[in-house]
Amino acid sequence: MTTFQVLSFIKSRPVAVKQVARWALAGLFLATLAGCSSNAARVETWQGSPAAATNAATLETPGAIKVSQVNGRNMTNFLMDDLALDYALLPGENEVVFINKTIWAKSGVVENGESKVHVIKSDPQVVRFTVEPGTVYRFRYDQPKTRSEAESMREDFSATVITDDGKVVAESSVWEGRPAADRTPVLSNDGNAGAVSGGGALDTLKAVWATASEEEKKAFLRWAFE
Repeated sequence: MTTFQVLSFIKSRPVAVKQVARWALAGLFLATLAGCSSNAARVETWQGSPAAATNAATLETPGAIKVSQVNGRNMTNFLMDDLALDYALLPGENEVVFINKTIWAKSGVVENGESKVHVIKSDPQVVRFTVEPGTVYRFRYDQPKTRSEAESMREDFSATVITDDGKVVAESSVWEGRPAADRTPVLSNDGNAGAVSGGGALDTLKAVWATASEEEKKAFLRWAFE
């Protein structure tokens, strides 16, 4: 029986059966993820199996930085907001497109069907820098403490990319929608590639679980058992 058939069967059952089945499926899913939580994974930003991948660098991104493209290749959108991810970058010139996205709880009564949070996004930003083999990079930027600060900072948002020792290697600018022309994506033999090593949706979820913080895992558990 396929996953779709299982979900269709559960949907057709009475409410009590649906609740039990949802708990069982969530438990099975989490048990699978927990079994591989020690195998940390990075999101690969290339296609195929280039030789330079053995010396890939790492770009650490906090939950508020959402990477949409690397070298013209769209990155996967993951299930959870505020999820910190590591991106593997090939040595050489790289171009990373991203936004800053913060989420703030609404105060007071929320109407039926209304979102319970305020979502504040910056305009798309881009950084271009030369990646050194095996180096760890991270974003540095001003982080708002309140929603009003986030709204006032949105228009002029910018970030820098720094190395582990604090050296600045790039400063972001507004993305104008033109990918870098000097980076040619490496295609696999069949022209396809997965965003995370291992390919399928379950492998992607496992990789995300492995990199999630304790708070992010708790937030997922709350969602799963609602």
